[in-house]
Amino acid sequence: MNHPTIKYLQEYLKSKDYRGDRPDVYFYKLVEEVGELSRALLLGAPHATGDDTIKGSVEEELWDVMYYTLCIANELGIDLEKWIKIKEDYNNTRYNPDAKYDPQ
Repeated sequence: MNHPTIKYLQEYLKSKDYRGDRPDVYFYKLVEEVGELSRALLLGAPHATGDDTIKGSVEEELWDVMYYTLCIANELGIDLEKWIKIKEDYNNTRYNPDAKYDPQ
């Protein structure tokens, strides 16, 4: 089974949901989804067990947060796969020098 990469997800979302000049629109949606994730966590929403139980679940809200984060990156022309490595290498020099970011 193939697993999606950040690059694949960015390309997929760009093909279906891309404005090209409005990162602010996606940011407002991201803030809304973070609030919905917060509510799901605080209220102890049940975990999704299948397609018919996803509405309002933590799993749904986590994906929504990722979705709009990736859309913002697309709007700004940011390759997140590149920047995840740079940021993780930087973080590891400060917080956990034994951890090495090396996706295979």
